Amino acid sequence: MKRSLRPLWQILSFFLITFVTLGILEVATEAALGPAAIDPRDVLFQWLSLASVVLATWIMLRRVDKLPWSTVGLDRAAASPSLLLKGVAFGGLTIGVASLFLLAIGMLRIDQTIPGSWWAEAWRSTLVFLPAAFFEELFIRGYAFAVLRRAAGGKMALILTSVVFGFLHAWNPNPDAESILAVIVAGFFLGAILLVTRSLYAAGAAHFAWNWVMSGAMHIAVSGVPSRDPDYRVVETGPDWLTGGVWGPEGGFAAVMAMFVVLFYLHGRYKREMEWNAGPSGVRLWEPAILETESRTSSHSAGSRSP
Repeated sequence: MKRSLRPLWQILSFFLITFVTLGILEVATEAALGPAAIDPRDVLFQWLSLASVVLATWIMLRRVDKLPWSTVGLDRAAASPSLLLKGVAFGGLTIGVASLFLLAIGMLRIDQTIPGSWWAEAWRSTLVFLPAAFFEELFIRGYAFAVLRRAAGGKMALILTSVVFGFLHAWNPNPDAESILAVIVAGFFLGAILLVTRSLYAAGAAHFAWNWVMSGAMHIAVSGVPSRDPDYRVVETGPDWLTGGVWGPEGGFAAVMAMFVVLFYLHGRYKREMEWNAGPSGVRLWEPAILETESRTSSHSAGSRSP
C-alpha cells in the first residue's frame, strides 16, 4: 500500500516545493522592488516561476530519488541543437501553417495599428514566453510525467498530463469547452514530442515557438491573453469554432487539425522506432522510452553501488 502511494506523494511534494519556492521568491521580490514587480503576465514573474520549478525538479529528482537528468529528458544529449531545432519547427510551423491557412481563406485578416517597435515587442515576447513555456513543460511533462510514466506507463502519463494541462488553462481569460479541448490536444502534441525526441528541451522549444508565433509574429491572443500589437495585429473574422475567437488560433479547429497531422506523423515515427528496437517480438506503443529510461536508471544505480 505504501509503495502504491509513493508516486502520489512524490508528485505532491514536487508541486508543494514549486509553490513554496515561488511564494518565497515573490515575497522577496515584492519587498525589494515593490508590488508592481510581481505581475503574472510580466517578464520577472515568469523567470521566478521557472526558477521555482527547476529547483523543485532538482530536489525531487536528484536529491530525493537520486535519478539522472535523462529520466526527465534533461540530460546533455537531450539539449542537442538538432533536437531544439526540431522542437522549434514542430511548434512554430504547426501553428504557423494553421494561421496561414486561415489568412488565405479570409478567416483572419491583418489590421494596421498605432506605429511602434516590432523588434521591441518580439524581444519582449521572447523574454516572457521562453520561461513561461519551459515552466509549463517542467511543471506538467517534467518530473510529474516521469513519475506517472514509471508508475502507470507512458500512455497513462500522456493522457493524465494532457487533461490536467487543458484544465489548468481554464483560469485563462474567456475559456470555453472548445478552447479547453484544444489545449488538451496540445498537451498530447507536446507530450508526443517529448516521447519521440526523449527531450524535454525539445518539447519546451516547441511550446515556446508555438506561443511566440502568435504573440511575437502575429500580435494575436495566446490562450485568451491579448498580445501587444505595434504596427499591426491579426484579427479573426471567421467563426470562433474555426479561428479560436478571442482565445486565439490555438483554440480553433484549424489548429487542432494541424496538431493531429503532426501527431499522426509522430505516432508513425515512434511506431517505426519501436519496431526497429523491438525486433520480431514487438513491444507496446510508447514502451521504448520507458525501457530506455529504466535502463539508464538501472545503469546509474549500479554504477553508484560499484566500489
